Amino acid sequence: MIAAAVVAICLGALLGGWAWSATTSTQEVLAARADIERGSVIEADDLVSVRINSDSALSPVSAGSLESVIGQRAAVDIAAGSLLTPSSYADATVPSEDMSVVGVALTSSQAPGMELRTGDRVRVIVTPAEGSDAPTGTPSFSEAEIVGVRVSDDTGQLVVDLLVPHGEAATLAAQIATGNVALVLDSRAR
Repeated sequence: MIAAAVVAICLGALLGGWAWSATTSTQEVLAARADIERGSVIEADDLVSVRINSDSALSPVSAGSLESVIGQRAAVDIAAGSLLTPSSYADATVPSEDMSVVGVALTSSQAPGMELRTGDRVRVIVTPAEGSDAPTGTPSFSEAEIVGVRVSDDTGQLVVDLLVPHGEAATLAAQIATGNVALVLDSRAR
């Protein structure tokens, strides 16, 4: 009788363990062992392999990709314990030596209504000052690529980081400082 009970308990434990492992799907992914600053080269000591439950909403980098991640540059600040995603690293630093990033804070009337995304090509159009006449010719503009988009907690304005050639950065920054600019989204076709 006791032997049968022991066998039943052992069998129940085995079946329970099997059922749990059959319904639980985990994957091994890469996470930051310590803070990694944007632009720094990612080294093997910066990363750790962790096991997480699979979730289709997440797109972490597989632990099997460790060798291809080492030597890449952090595209964003990566906090300790954060999972790496394909967008958290790149093979180049932004901005590169011949490029600059210029930020522009925009009101809803200065930006397209469509959601702006990293990689979008845009033009920053110089607009006339309030109360001035509309320009008679084509207004001056600068072409740029969006490298970051966020909403300011302080002002509620859309802040867009623009990648431009180094030689154009000062002129564009001065134009933006007047507040007399508008952003135009160009074709997303690649």
